[in-house]
Amino acid sequence: MNVLVTGGAGYIGSHTVRALLAQGHEVTVLDNLSRGHRDAVPAEAALCIADIRNVELVQRLLTERRIEGILHFAAHSCVGESMENPTVYYDNNVVGSWSLLEAGRRAAVPYFVFSSTAAVYGETDITPITEDVPYKPINVYGQTKLMIECMLKQFERAYGLKYAALRYFNAAGAMPDGSCGEDHEPETHLIPLILQTALGLRDHISIYGTNYPTADGTCIRDYIHVVDLADAHCRVLQYLADGGKLRAFNLGSQRGFSVREMIEAARKVTGREFTVIEASRRPGDPAVLVASSERIREATRWQPQYSDPETIMIHALRWYETHPRGYEDR
Repeated sequence: MNVLVTGGAGYIGSHTVRALLAQGHEVTVLDNLSRGHRDAVPAEAALCIADIRNVELVQRLLTERRIEGILHFAAHSCVGESMENPTVYYDNNVVGSWSLLEAGRRAAVPYFVFSSTAAVYGETDITPITEDVPYKPINVYGQTKLMIECMLKQFERAYGLKYAALRYFNAAGAMPDGSCGEDHEPETHLIPLILQTALGLRDHISIYGTNYPTADGTCIRDYIHVVDLADAHCRVLQYLADGGKLRAFNLGSQRGFSVREMIEAARKVTGREFTVIEASRRPGDPAVLVASSERIREATRWQPQYSDPETIMIHALRWYETHPRGYEDR
């Protein structure tokens, strides 16, 4: 299949590009490189450096490349930043996604897989979270993703688009051989911050909130390996091509680990002690997010292969040991 991957120079997108190529798909990456890395895109994939908000250009690209499926990762994804500067998130995420959908409609692309988020659920007492839990996003990032899911439903109703929204929890890890990994500037994700501290690249790691209603007072998250996420996207694309009907899927390991537990896993894997500082809560951070992923397991036979914290840490550590400054295309 000819596939377009938006945000394919980013963290999850670049891993998914590799998975698609391994399955024999023809892959085109569309990325403006504002937060992605040229070096993250494999040479086997075609790279188009452009913005998804350019409807005419994207329509032309879809037509010329005879694209049959779109995997959409291009988005800003920092919760704190979304609360501080919401207009950037509505512009990049919502307007950008509408532009991509409109280009796809004009080019008659039949399949669309959307990188959504567990943040659409917000705070909930239900654990694990199923796809039927009411939507109550508590941050702008989650609100933008929910708005995009609403657009997808309308494009399905009006134009017959076949789509799926993959709501995942905390993406983590790297390629097992360390060849591809996580490189954000600034870095805000917990596992890279922990490992960078353990390796001496940062002087401390902060725990934001120690008074949550959890066993040790810190946030609990469902960490899902990025390679497992990539596999799920490939499976769902095929699921749509085979006539699958379900539209929303949670992606998670169905297990939750606290911030303190992840710090201890890093200490065990690295064999190093490092400084941990307790800080106040960040706005928009729920206490517990753990997924029920039974729906996608039943529909596609997806099964996470690298869900335990120590394996995730080992793979991420290989990335940082071989790429201490991340990608070299800065």
